[in-house]
Amino acid sequence: MSNDTFYIKAKTIIGETRNFEDHFLLVKGGIIASITPTTTGEIPCLDMGNTTLIPGLIDLHIHGREGCDVMDGKLSSLETISRSLAAHGVTGFLATTVTSSWDETLKAFDMLGLASNLPMPGAKVLGGYSEGLFFTADHKGAHNEGYFLDLTKERIDALIEASHDALKVLALAPEVDNACEMIEYATAKGVRVMLGHTNATYDETIAALKAGATGGVHVFNGMRGIHHREPGCTGAVLTENTNVEVIADGVHLHPAILKMICKLKDDDQITLISDCINAGGLNDGAYTLGKTPITVDKGIARTQSGSLAGSTLTLNRAIQNLSVLADIDLRRAVHFASLSPAKFLGIDKQVGSLSEGKQADIAVLNPDGAVLKTIIRGKVVFQADHNK
Repeated sequence: MSNDTFYIKAKTIIGETRNFEDHFLLVKGGIIASITPTTTGEIPCLDMGNTTLIPGLIDLHIHGREGCDVMDGKLSSLETISRSLAAHGVTGFLATTVTSSWDETLKAFDMLGLASNLPMPGAKVLGGYSEGLFFTADHKGAHNEGYFLDLTKERIDALIEASHDALKVLALAPEVDNACEMIEYATAKGVRVMLGHTNATYDETIAALKAGATGGVHVFNGMRGIHHREPGCTGAVLTENTNVEVIADGVHLHPAILKMICKLKDDDQITLISDCINAGGLNDGAYTLGKTPITVDKGIARTQSGSLAGSTLTLNRAIQNLSVLADIDLRRAVHFASLSPAKFLGIDKQVGSLSEGKQADIAVLNPDGAVLKTIIRGKVVFQADHNK
């Protein structure tokens, strides 16, 4: 795999519009050159046997893994998260903050902004996601309301500046003061606004969407649910032409709800996220999310009051879960964790699917869905240890 031109053969290649059986994917200079039934010339071929090739996954909402948190404000923490994500087929992610002190938040954004311009050992830092600070106490989840702040232009500007212009997503509750004005302001600055940890009514949510908000943070979780006379935030983001984040761990959402989401929303409007915290990849026990104590039991993270607090999910498992629980085709589930987030970020011309002309960002899955190999721009960044 030291050559920059090679074939990869697999039982199934999940392409953007169809699957290819027993085909070869040709990589040249880090770019996908073609997907063909035969090889030509003396180009080396990596035969992966009974495996499935999928596009590198993109996690738009992740806080940490393996004892490290974006809020650590350390390059070493982001490198650990990057390396850990690559082991699960993720090739790019938004480093996601959580409610904490203003100074610690700015420090975290400074570091993630710097990291977005640095080579990483695994998944690339695609930018930052601000989850926290601008919520309300109702449906706060694991966010510490003692650190909630008023939403102002000055604070939006400060987050953008601290991130070195790497802030991609700002989450907020649509019922906070001046929400619509601030949504318009952030959107004009190139920041996508997502709505969550909110008790907003349907009308308040619709107003926020009209102002430019782009969707719902981990839909159903951390927001007013659906009532037949008051559809709430959940009803608004499900029925409008907007994006919804989905945590498909079998805990956050019932299988019937996952099926409903897949029936209601267009494919490009569903984004699988992990919402993984620093306990991901580690044993059950006591952890913290920002300033909030968390207990992980049987892989499920909760606050002391019993609220769910992120997850320990990986995206390769999320696509398998969604395919089974929502009874949808695996290719469609893969799309929700690759092409859909790429389109959300506006980078789908470069990444997000196994298509000619795009970056050779590839994950190789065994029949059980475990990741055997992850490739970014044609270079192997993770390879499973077969001796384990």
